[in-house]
Amino acid sequence: MKAFVTIQNKQIPVFADSLNKKTLKLLKSALDKKVEKGRKVMKQSLQSLISIEVVGCEAILHALNERDSVALSLY
Repeated sequence: MKAFVTIQNKQIPVFADSLNKKTLKLLKSALDKKVEKGRKVMKQSLQSLISIEVVGCEAILHALNERDSVALSLY
């Protein structure tokens, strides 16, 4: 399944086997917190974000540079 979220005025595709409103809401909330209060590494990853993959209770943030890709817990 594919959906889109808006982060820093960019539409980012979100891929998962099954997405629901609760998961998307948790993802958006976690990303907004990281944009505001995240560390430098996380903010750098979010600036070069190209897609997000949700696996279970984690979101894998894929960035342009493979080194900037990180996993983010949704719960």
